[in-house]
Amino acid sequence: MPRLLGFAAALFLAGCAEPAFLVAPPEVEFELSGRFAVSHRGEANSGNLTWRYGAGAEELLITSPLGQGLARIARAGGEVVLTTPEPREYRAADAELLTERVLGFRLPLAGLSDWVRARPAPGAAQTRYDAEGRLAELEQAGWKVRYLEYEGKRPSRMRLHYPGVDLRLAITAWK
Repeated sequence: MPRLLGFAAALFLAGCAEPAFLVAPPEVEFELSGRFAVSHRGEANSGNLTWRYGAGAEELLITSPLGQGLARIARAGGEVVLTTPEPREYRAADAELLTERVLGFRLPLAGLSDWVRARPAPGAAQTRYDAEGRLAELEQAGWKVRYLEYEGKRPSRMRLHYPGVDLRLAITAWK
């Protein structure tokens, strides 16, 4: 069974338990919640996410559309831990390598904290802005990011593409 399908099956078997935040990152820079849809190699999944991000730590909770716990990704210092409902823990120093190993594809977690705030991450990037001066498109680290909708100055709908991966985000709440 392909990894993404196995991950979805684990989600279904996880029951209705929704994981709680275990560690509140110090100096939270943002907290957002929303929905996602991802397709990879012909398989598609969707769900909800809640993400607390701080410079020293972050925590991303991923749940099914019905609220069942899928995964918790936590970063503190130089370690990233991905926990699944079984529960199983996977550890690495790099979030992208960890998600590739566990999920079968890389999630752009390093750049995503900047991209969701409508700015390029540090490093080389190509950008295009709309008539209102907002970031409309971004290419960075092999990812193409399109900003489909804004709510005020913050993105509310985004589409991210990497060869073989299509990720759509709808951000419903910012704190």
